[in-house]
Amino acid sequence: MEALPELANRFLMQFQSPTLAFLIGGIVIAALGSRLAISESIYKFIVFMLLLRVGLEGGMSIREANLAEMLLPALFAVVIGIGIVLLARVSLAMLPAVRTEDGIATGGLFGAVSGSTLAAAIVVMESEGLEYEQWAPALYPFMDIPALVMAIVLANLYLKREDGATDKVRIWPIVKESLQGSALSALLLGIALGLLTRPEPVFESFYDPLFRGLLSILMLIMGMEAYSRIQELRRVAHWFAVYAAVAPIMHGLIAFGFGYIAHVLTGFSPGGVVILAVIAGSSSDISGPPTLRAGIPRANPSAYVGASTSVGTPIAIAIGIPLYIALAEAVF
Repeated sequence: MEALPELANRFLMQFQSPTLAFLIGGIVIAALGSRLAISESIYKFIVFMLLLRVGLEGGMSIREANLAEMLLPALFAVVIGIGIVLLARVSLAMLPAVRTEDGIATGGLFGAVSGSTLAAAIVVMESEGLEYEQWAPALYPFMDIPALVMAIVLANLYLKREDGATDKVRIWPIVKESLQGSALSALLLGIALGLLTRPEPVFESFYDPLFRGLLSILMLIMGMEAYSRIQELRRVAHWFAVYAAVAPIMHGLIAFGFGYIAHVLTGFSPGGVVILAVIAGSSSDISGPPTLRAGIPRANPSAYVGASTSVGTPIAIAIGIPLYIALAEAVF
Protein backbone atom coordinates (compact mmCIF):
# COMPACT_ATOMS: atom_id res chain seq x y z
CA MET A 1 0.00 0.00 0.00
CA GLU A 2 2.92 2.37 0.60
CA ALA A 3 3.72 2.26 -3.11
CA LEU A 4 0.33 3.73 -4.10
CA PRO A 5 0.96 7.30 -2.83
CA GLU A 6 4.39 7.27 -4.49
CA LEU A 7 2.84 6.03 -7.74
CA ALA A 8 0.17 8.75 -7.58
CA ASN A 9 2.80 11.43 -6.90
CA ARG A 10 4.94 10.32 -9.86
CA PHE A 11 1.85 10.26 -12.05
CA LEU A 12 0.84 13.82 -11.12
CA MET A 13 4.39 15.11 -11.63
CA GLN A 14 4.22 14.08 -15.30
CA PHE A 15 1.59 16.76 -15.93
CA GLN A 16 4.28 19.38 -15.41
CA SER A 17 6.13 18.24 -18.53
CA PRO A 18 6.15 20.69 -21.49
CA THR A 19 4.77 17.99 -23.80
CA LEU A 20 1.52 17.60 -21.86
CA ALA A 21 1.32 21.34 -21.15
CA PHE A 22 1.23 22.18 -24.87
CA LEU A 23 -1.46 19.55 -25.48
CA ILE A 24 -3.65 20.96 -22.71
CA GLY A 25 -2.90 24.50 -23.90
CA GLY A 26 -4.19 23.64 -27.37
CA ILE A 27 -7.44 22.29 -25.92
CA VAL A 28 -7.89 25.39 -23.75
CA ILE A 29 -7.35 27.99 -26.48
CA ALA A 30 -9.66 26.09 -28.85
CA ALA A 31 -12.34 26.00 -26.14
CA LEU A 32 -11.94 29.78 -25.68
CA GLY A 33 -12.67 30.34 -29.37
CA SER A 34 -9.16 31.28 -30.52
CA ARG A 35 -8.71 31.72 -34.28
CA LEU A 36 -5.19 30.30 -34.18
CA ALA A 37 -4.78 27.86 -37.07
CA ILE A 38 -1.81 25.83 -38.30
CA SER A 39 -2.02 24.47 -41.82
CA GLU A 40 -2.28 20.77 -42.66
CA SER A 41 0.97 20.92 -44.65
CA ILE A 42 2.90 22.17 -41.61
CA TYR A 43 1.34 19.44 -39.48
CA LYS A 44 2.38 16.74 -41.96
CA PHE A 45 5.91 18.17 -42.19
CA ILE A 46 6.31 18.17 -38.40
CA VAL A 47 5.11 14.57 -38.14
CA PHE A 48 7.47 13.56 -40.96
CA MET A 49 10.44 15.19 -39.21
CA LEU A 50 9.62 13.63 -35.86
CA LEU A 51 9.15 10.11 -37.20
CA LEU A 52 12.20 10.35 -39.43
CA ARG A 53 14.24 11.26 -36.36
CA VAL A 54 12.77 8.37 -34.36
CA GLY A 55 13.45 6.00 -37.25
CA LEU A 56 17.03 7.18 -37.71
CA GLU A 57 17.79 6.60 -34.05
CA GLY A 58 16.08 3.21 -34.15
CA GLY A 59 17.94 2.16 -37.30
CA MET A 60 21.30 3.15 -35.87
CA SER A 61 20.54 1.14 -32.76
CA ILE A 62 19.30 -1.92 -34.66
CA ARG A 63 22.61 -1.88 -36.53
CA GLU A 64 24.40 -2.45 -33.23
CA ALA A 65 21.73 -4.56 -31.52
CA ASN A 66 21.30 -8.26 -31.00
CA LEU A 67 18.34 -9.03 -33.27
CA ALA A 68 17.43 -12.04 -31.13
CA GLU A 69 16.53 -9.61 -28.32
CA MET A 70 13.94 -7.95 -30.59
CA LEU A 71 12.17 -11.18 -31.50
CA LEU A 72 9.90 -11.60 -28.46
CA PRO A 73 8.90 -7.89 -28.12
CA ALA A 74 8.16 -7.79 -31.86
CA LEU A 75 6.03 -10.93 -31.59
CA PHE A 76 4.18 -9.45 -28.63
CA ALA A 77 3.55 -6.25 -30.63
CA VAL A 78 1.91 -8.29 -33.40
CA VAL A 79 -0.23 -10.22 -30.89
CA ILE A 80 -1.31 -7.01 -29.12
CA GLY A 81 -2.25 -5.23 -32.37
CA ILE A 82 -4.42 -8.15 -33.51
CA GLY A 83 -5.83 -8.69 -30.02
CA ILE A 84 -7.01 -5.07 -29.71
CA VAL A 85 -9.08 -5.42 -32.89
CA LEU A 86 -10.55 -8.74 -31.75
CA LEU A 87 -11.47 -7.19 -28.37
CA ALA A 88 -13.29 -4.37 -30.15
CA ARG A 89 -15.10 -6.91 -32.33
CA VAL A 90 -16.55 -8.75 -29.32
CA SER A 91 -17.19 -5.64 -27.21
CA LEU A 92 -17.77 -2.28 -28.94
CA ALA A 93 -19.06 -3.80 -32.19
CA MET A 94 -21.65 -5.83 -30.29
CA LEU A 95 -23.19 -2.91 -28.37
CA PRO A 96 -26.62 -1.47 -29.18
CA ALA A 97 -26.69 1.56 -31.51
CA VAL A 98 -23.19 0.68 -32.77
CA ARG A 99 -22.89 -0.56 -36.34
CA THR A 100 -20.57 -3.57 -36.52
CA GLU A 101 -18.34 -2.09 -39.22
CA ASP A 102 -17.97 1.14 -37.21
CA GLY A 103 -16.96 -0.82 -34.10
CA ILE A 104 -14.40 -2.89 -36.01
CA ALA A 105 -12.95 0.21 -37.71
CA THR A 106 -12.62 1.90 -34.32
CA GLY A 107 -10.80 -1.17 -32.99
CA GLY A 108 -8.47 -1.04 -36.00
CA LEU A 109 -7.66 2.62 -35.38
CA PHE A 110 -6.98 1.99 -31.68
CA GLY A 111 -4.92 -1.10 -32.52
CA ALA A 112 -2.81 0.91 -34.95
CA VAL A 113 -0.14 3.29 -33.64
CA SER A 114 0.10 7.06 -33.28
CA GLY A 115 3.49 8.38 -34.31
CA SER A 116 2.91 11.64 -32.44
CA THR A 117 2.06 9.82 -29.19
CA LEU A 118 5.19 7.72 -29.58
CA ALA A 119 7.28 10.85 -30.15
CA ALA A 120 5.74 12.53 -27.10
CA ALA A 121 6.51 9.51 -24.93
CA ILE A 122 10.14 9.46 -26.03
CA VAL A 123 10.62 13.11 -25.10
CA VAL A 124 9.04 12.62 -21.67
CA MET A 125 11.09 9.46 -21.03
CA GLU A 126 14.33 11.17 -22.00
CA SER A 127 13.55 14.10 -19.70
CA GLU A 128 12.91 11.58 -16.91
CA GLY A 129 16.17 9.73 -17.64
CA LEU A 130 14.28 6.49 -18.33
CA GLU A 131 16.50 4.44 -20.63
CA TYR A 132 15.17 2.13 -23.34
CA GLU A 133 16.48 0.08 -26.24
CA GLN A 134 16.87 2.47 -29.16
CA TRP A 135 15.28 -0.11 -31.43
CA ALA A 136 12.10 -0.16 -29.32
CA PRO A 137 10.34 2.52 -31.44
CA ALA A 138 10.82 0.17 -34.41
CA LEU A 139 8.12 -2.03 -32.83
CA TYR A 140 5.66 0.49 -34.34
CA PRO A 141 4.98 -1.34 -37.66
CA PHE A 142 4.80 -4.76 -35.95
CA MET A 143 1.66 -3.55 -34.17
CA ASP A 144 0.32 -1.04 -36.68
CA ILE A 145 0.09 -3.15 -39.84
CA PRO A 146 -1.43 -6.31 -38.29
CA ALA A 147 -4.10 -4.22 -36.54
CA LEU A 148 -5.16 -2.41 -39.71
CA VAL A 149 -5.13 -5.61 -41.76
CA MET A 150 -7.16 -7.49 -39.16
CA ALA A 151 -9.76 -4.70 -38.92
CA ILE A 152 -10.23 -4.42 -42.67
CA VAL A 153 -10.41 -8.19 -43.13
CA LEU A 154 -12.94 -8.63 -40.28
CA ALA A 155 -15.11 -5.74 -41.46
CA ASN A 156 -15.14 -6.89 -45.09
CA LEU A 157 -15.90 -10.47 -44.11
CA TYR A 158 -18.82 -9.24 -42.03
CA LEU A 159 -20.13 -6.92 -44.77
CA LYS A 160 -19.81 -9.55 -47.49
CA ARG A 161 -21.65 -12.04 -45.32
CA GLU A 162 -24.40 -9.47 -44.73
CA ASP A 163 -24.63 -8.80 -48.48
CA GLY A 164 -24.50 -12.47 -49.38
CA ALA A 165 -21.32 -12.00 -51.47
CA THR A 166 -18.68 -14.71 -51.81
CA ASP A 167 -15.67 -12.67 -53.01
CA LYS A 168 -12.42 -13.16 -51.09
CA VAL A 169 -10.86 -10.30 -49.17
CA ARG A 170 -7.46 -9.43 -50.66
CA ILE A 171 -4.89 -8.84 -47.90
CA TRP A 172 -1.85 -7.61 -49.86
CA PRO A 173 -3.48 -4.30 -50.97
CA ILE A 174 -4.22 -3.59 -47.30
CA VAL A 175 -0.60 -4.22 -46.30
CA LYS A 176 0.63 -2.12 -49.24
CA GLU A 177 -1.67 0.77 -48.29
CA SER A 178 -0.39 0.66 -44.71
CA LEU A 179 3.25 0.64 -45.79
CA GLN A 180 2.65 3.57 -48.15
CA GLY A 181 1.02 5.69 -45.43
CA SER A 182 2.93 8.89 -44.70
CA ALA A 183 3.66 8.15 -41.03
CA LEU A 184 4.83 4.57 -41.50
CA SER A 185 6.81 5.51 -44.62
CA ALA A 186 8.72 8.18 -42.70
CA LEU A 187 9.48 5.82 -39.83
CA LEU A 188 10.59 2.96 -42.12
CA LEU A 189 12.69 5.35 -44.21
CA GLY A 190 14.46 6.56 -41.08
CA ILE A 191 15.07 2.99 -39.91
CA ALA A 192 16.50 2.02 -43.32
CA LEU A 193 18.79 5.07 -43.45
CA GLY A 194 19.97 4.53 -39.89
CA LEU A 195 20.57 0.85 -40.53
CA LEU A 196 22.27 1.01 -43.93
CA THR A 197 24.10 4.36 -43.83
CA ARG A 198 26.03 6.49 -41.31
CA PRO A 199 23.68 9.42 -40.57
CA GLU A 200 25.16 10.28 -37.15
CA PRO A 201 26.52 13.74 -38.14
CA VAL A 202 23.25 15.05 -39.60
CA PHE A 203 21.26 13.34 -36.84
CA GLU A 204 23.23 15.02 -34.05
CA SER A 205 23.43 18.46 -35.70
CA PHE A 206 19.95 18.76 -37.20
CA TYR A 207 17.27 16.19 -36.34
CA ASP A 208 17.98 15.73 -32.64
CA PRO A 209 18.12 19.44 -31.64
CA LEU A 210 14.81 20.17 -33.42
CA PHE A 211 12.95 17.25 -31.88
CA ARG A 212 11.52 18.83 -28.72
CA GLY A 213 10.54 22.12 -30.34
CA LEU A 214 8.70 20.45 -33.21
CA LEU A 215 6.95 18.11 -30.78
CA SER A 216 5.64 21.04 -28.70
CA ILE A 217 4.03 22.51 -31.83
CA LEU A 218 2.55 19.13 -32.72
CA MET A 219 1.01 18.80 -29.25
CA LEU A 220 -0.54 22.26 -29.59
CA ILE A 221 -2.09 21.26 -32.94
CA MET A 222 -3.39 17.98 -31.52
CA GLY A 223 -4.97 19.76 -28.57
CA MET A 224 -6.89 22.11 -30.88
CA GLU A 225 -7.86 19.19 -33.14
CA ALA A 226 -9.08 17.15 -30.17
CA TYR A 227 -11.47 19.91 -29.13
CA SER A 228 -12.79 20.42 -32.66
CA ARG A 229 -13.52 16.70 -33.05
CA ILE A 230 -15.81 16.63 -30.01
CA GLN A 231 -18.66 17.89 -32.20
CA GLU A 232 -18.18 14.94 -34.58
CA LEU A 233 -18.27 12.48 -31.71
CA ARG A 234 -21.60 13.84 -30.52
CA ARG A 235 -23.20 12.78 -33.81
CA VAL A 236 -22.60 9.08 -33.19
CA ALA A 237 -23.42 6.66 -30.37
CA HIS A 238 -22.08 7.65 -26.95
CA TRP A 239 -20.58 4.17 -26.65
CA PHE A 240 -17.71 5.40 -28.81
CA ALA A 241 -16.84 8.05 -26.22
CA VAL A 242 -16.93 5.43 -23.46
CA TYR A 243 -14.73 3.08 -25.48
CA ALA A 244 -12.26 5.86 -26.35
CA ALA A 245 -11.97 6.81 -22.68
CA VAL A 246 -11.37 3.26 -21.41
CA ALA A 247 -9.59 1.49 -24.26
CA PRO A 248 -6.26 3.43 -24.33
CA ILE A 249 -5.49 2.68 -20.68
CA MET A 250 -6.74 -0.91 -20.86
CA HIS A 251 -4.68 -1.61 -24.01
CA GLY A 252 -1.60 0.03 -22.49
CA LEU A 253 -1.85 -2.01 -19.29
CA ILE A 254 -2.25 -5.24 -21.28
CA ALA A 255 0.88 -4.35 -23.27
CA PHE A 256 2.69 -3.45 -20.04
CA GLY A 257 1.97 -6.99 -18.83
CA PHE A 258 3.37 -8.48 -22.05
CA GLY A 259 6.38 -6.20 -21.73
CA TYR A 260 6.97 -7.41 -18.20
CA ILE A 261 7.02 -11.00 -19.48
CA ALA A 262 9.58 -9.96 -22.11
CA HIS A 263 11.59 -8.26 -19.35
CA VAL A 264 11.68 -11.46 -17.30
CA LEU A 265 12.50 -13.72 -20.25
CA THR A 266 14.87 -11.57 -22.33
CA GLY A 267 15.88 -8.59 -20.18
CA PHE A 268 13.68 -6.13 -22.10
CA SER A 269 14.30 -2.79 -20.38
CA PRO A 270 11.71 -0.93 -18.27
CA GLY A 271 11.84 1.89 -20.81
CA GLY A 272 11.14 -0.61 -23.58
CA VAL A 273 8.14 -1.88 -21.61
CA VAL A 274 6.84 1.71 -21.38
CA ILE A 275 7.22 2.22 -25.14
CA LEU A 276 5.34 -1.01 -25.83
CA ALA A 277 2.55 0.17 -23.52
CA VAL A 278 2.48 3.62 -25.12
CA ILE A 279 2.14 2.38 -28.69
CA ALA A 280 -0.56 -0.09 -27.59
CA GLY A 281 -2.47 2.67 -25.80
CA SER A 282 -2.23 5.06 -28.75
CA SER A 283 -4.56 5.28 -31.74
CA SER A 284 -3.36 6.07 -35.24
CA ASP A 285 -3.70 9.73 -36.17
CA ILE A 286 -2.05 9.78 -39.61
CA SER A 287 -1.78 6.50 -41.49
CA GLY A 288 -4.79 4.75 -39.94
CA PRO A 289 -7.72 6.99 -41.00
CA PRO A 290 -6.99 7.01 -44.77
CA THR A 291 -6.20 3.29 -44.72
CA LEU A 292 -9.49 2.49 -42.99
CA ARG A 293 -11.46 4.87 -45.21
CA ALA A 294 -10.17 3.01 -48.26
CA GLY A 295 -10.46 -0.46 -46.71
CA ILE A 296 -13.85 -0.06 -44.98
CA PRO A 297 -15.65 2.64 -47.01
CA ARG A 298 -19.01 1.87 -45.37
CA ALA A 299 -17.70 2.68 -41.87
CA ASN A 300 -18.44 6.15 -40.50
CA PRO A 301 -15.21 8.20 -40.09
CA SER A 302 -16.93 10.47 -37.57
CA ALA A 303 -17.19 7.46 -35.27
CA TYR A 304 -13.66 6.11 -35.31
CA VAL A 305 -11.74 9.33 -36.09
CA GLY A 306 -13.82 11.37 -33.65
CA ALA A 307 -13.37 8.80 -30.89
CA SER A 308 -9.62 8.66 -31.47
CA THR A 309 -8.81 12.35 -31.88
CA SER A 310 -11.20 13.93 -29.39
CA VAL A 311 -10.91 11.39 -26.56
CA GLY A 312 -8.46 8.56 -27.20
CA THR A 313 -5.31 10.52 -28.09
CA PRO A 314 -5.55 13.12 -25.28
CA ILE A 315 -6.06 10.30 -22.75
CA ALA A 316 -3.19 8.26 -24.23
CA ILE A 317 -0.83 11.24 -23.92
CA ALA A 318 -2.05 13.07 -20.82
CA ILE A 319 -2.88 10.00 -18.71
CA GLY A 320 -1.30 6.97 -20.38
CA ILE A 321 2.30 8.19 -20.71
CA PRO A 322 2.69 9.42 -17.11
CA LEU A 323 0.87 6.34 -15.81
CA TYR A 324 3.14 3.84 -17.57
CA ILE A 325 6.28 5.72 -16.56
CA ALA A 326 5.16 5.91 -12.95
CA LEU A 327 4.18 2.23 -13.04
CA ALA A 328 7.58 1.27 -14.50
CA GLU A 329 9.40 3.23 -11.81
CA ALA A 330 7.33 1.55 -9.12
CA VAL A 331 7.53 -1.99 -10.55
CA PHE A 332 11.12 -2.11 -11.72
